[in-house]
Amino acid sequence: MKTLGHRGVATGICILLTGCAGLSERTTPAPSGEAAAQEARATQAPVQPRFQHPAAEAEVELLKSDAARAISAQPATEVEIEDDLWARVRRGMNMPDARDEPRVLRYIEWHQEHDHYLEQVTARATPYLHYILEEIEARGLPTELLLLPIVESAYIPRAQSPSQAAGIWQFIPSTGRHFGLHSNWWYDGRRDVHASTQAALDYLTQLHERFDNDWLLALAAYNAGQGTVSRAIARNERQGKPADYWHLDLPRETQHYVPRLLALQAIVRDPQGYQVGLAPVPDEPRIQVVDTQGQIELAVAADLAGVDLETLQTLNPGFNRWATAPGGPHHLLLPADRVADFHDGLSRLDDSARVTWQRHRIRPGENLGRIAARYNVTVGTLKEVNSLQGTLIRAGDHLLIPSPATPDAHPQATASATRGNEPTRQVEYTVQPGDTLWHVARHHGVTVRDLARWNELSTADILRPGQTLIIRTGGDTVSA
Repeated sequence: MKTLGHRGVATGICILLTGCAGLSERTTPAPSGEAAAQEARATQAPVQPRFQHPAAEAEVELLKSDAARAISAQPATEVEIEDDLWARVRRGMNMPDARDEPRVLRYIEWHQEHDHYLEQVTARATPYLHYILEEIEARGLPTELLLLPIVESAYIPRAQSPSQAAGIWQFIPSTGRHFGLHSNWWYDGRRDVHASTQAALDYLTQLHERFDNDWLLALAAYNAGQGTVSRAIARNERQGKPADYWHLDLPRETQHYVPRLLALQAIVRDPQGYQVGLAPVPDEPRIQVVDTQGQIELAVAADLAGVDLETLQTLNPGFNRWATAPGGPHHLLLPADRVADFHDGLSRLDDSARVTWQRHRIRPGENLGRIAARYNVTVGTLKEVNSLQGTLIRAGDHLLIPSPATPDAHPQATASATRGNEPTRQVEYTVQPGDTLWHVARHHGVTVRDLARWNELSTADILRPGQTLIIRTGGDTVSA
């Protein structure tokens, strides 16, 4: 039987992302030559995460934006917070105290030398911390697990490693699928903070039971794979050696993976004693999972909740497109104080306003591949939204096309239509640093969807400073 494995951070104590291993075991060859030299340098000092995916780096920059500050702004001093979430974390800690282990001490010393790093990660993680802590406590798990995404991804939801591990818990596709995290054109469950947290806690619980309730072995297996840890245990037992984590011959990466978490445990227990900055976090819900009751455009959901689109996208990085997936999941993470407004708006929203579609009349000689390319969607998407079992289509029939996908040949087809006799006026706007579609649309009194259509954009697109946008004013604009 093949065992599940997990690949976390890169070799040594560099904070690199390699994520969950696949269902089959992978061996880690001994480094040699330049690889060995790089590995030796890596064990001297951990560094900031490095990612392949540009969106992961963009996620870091969101900390500087108004949207991120609105979600995660913190009081300046601990005195200002009566109920600090870290105090709750300390009460729930239940893993071994290994602060005197040399490998753990090395990481404690690194954080003492780079004390701003933990503050930066905390700022990024703040929207999610209370939610994840609640899920951990509901299962009776040790609260140190709240710190594991710091080791895995520095709490960057869009983080993606060279081995294609993704999300704050760094699942690779195969392990993600095993735990119900499916990926398609619309959605990647590994980047969904809600879904991936459930999957990670399921996996960790399974590993804890598999290794006789030993959390250090469970964590090692989360990183290296069950088979790797089991073989190391069996090898030590045959040789009459202790079979606890500290005595096992494990891959170098795993030898440093668990100590990194235990160093964070020690620091969170006594940040002042270790003189490491740990920003206080209010012990109150910041986000809440809401049921969208079906597919919905993210811009529409943002309008209903009264938040800007950038905030919604930051909280819901699992959605790859401008809307939630037609086949689900039908949930979103929203700022907790906006949930009531969202539910109220959703109850009054007409079904036709959830997602805007175009109708494409099939011409002789057209096939799904050609139509999909014209509208910048996939064949699978066309089949899904039109309930097609195969690829056979007939001239004269109509296909529904998600409207933000602008056809290259006829961009005017997606422009907003006007009603009434008032003329429209077209103006040009030059994008400034920090602008988003939501900010520009709000400033000019138009909708995000209309602004995106006028400029052949998706509502999820990021604007570039200096970019020119067309804005149409006057008359009553309605989505085509």
